[in-house]
Amino acid sequence: MLDETFTLPLWAELTAVGVGSLQGALFAAGFKRLDLLGVALVGIASGIGGGFLRDILLNTTTAAFSINWYLLTAILSAFVGMLVPRLFHRVDPVITLLDAVSIGMFGAIGATKALALGLPVLPALFIGTISAVGGGVLRDMILNIPIALMHVGSFYAVASMGGIVVLLIMLQFGAPVLVAGVVCVLVTTMLRLLAIRFGWSLPEQRALSRIQLRRQRQVEAAIDEALQTGAIVLPDIVPDPDDPDEDDEGEESGAARRQPRP
Repeated sequence: MLDETFTLPLWAELTAVGVGSLQGALFAAGFKRLDLLGVALVGIASGIGGGFLRDILLNTTTAAFSINWYLLTAILSAFVGMLVPRLFHRVDPVITLLDAVSIGMFGAIGATKALALGLPVLPALFIGTISAVGGGVLRDMILNIPIALMHVGSFYAVASMGGIVVLLIMLQFGAPVLVAGVVCVLVTTMLRLLAIRFGWSLPEQRALSRIQLRRQRQVEAAIDEALQTGAIVLPDIVPDPDDPDEDDEGEESGAARRQPRP
């Protein structure tokens, strides 16, 4: 259990909330049939959603509702992003940088808060990640679209988890909470920016249904050949060269055997 949590000046936390709300409003403004209130709600959820989910999971007082400034900042940022989107699209690199810093800050705050309440390391890692990316999850749920966090091309959660893992390791070796938190923010920011620069992404999952469908097609092809040639061919399962998960699957079938058709 930690004796303290990673804390930041109020202006820094409000900046992170404002950036999240601004990005949420800019994202929602691109959807048709959303009124002003709808765009504002999406922006607010994006800004305070991560901390809101964190405090619910930890069963503590919601920080966003403890003082007026959090909600006020989220509301104002959402309306500004909605009213002048072209201005912020021009400074998109700055917004991207601030967003990367923000998820690092929320991750460090969430993880250390969980540790301070007595949670083990792995739950603290989970809570920190939810704190960092929860706003984007709530945004997509409100807009009723697939959650971007779960699709190929999103490196938000991985970047956040990378920073939090470094934080947890440093704390295990006795590093001060403030130092570990700052390093967490720096690592998360670096990973996020490098992912944007080089297009990093986790590999797409390989569904078993694809493998089964490919085998079914091979069997159907063998049946067609049997009808034409009078012989039944038990086909080898030829691995897909583009699928590294199937490199060894075709080796088990052996050579094809032919049997005369009755």
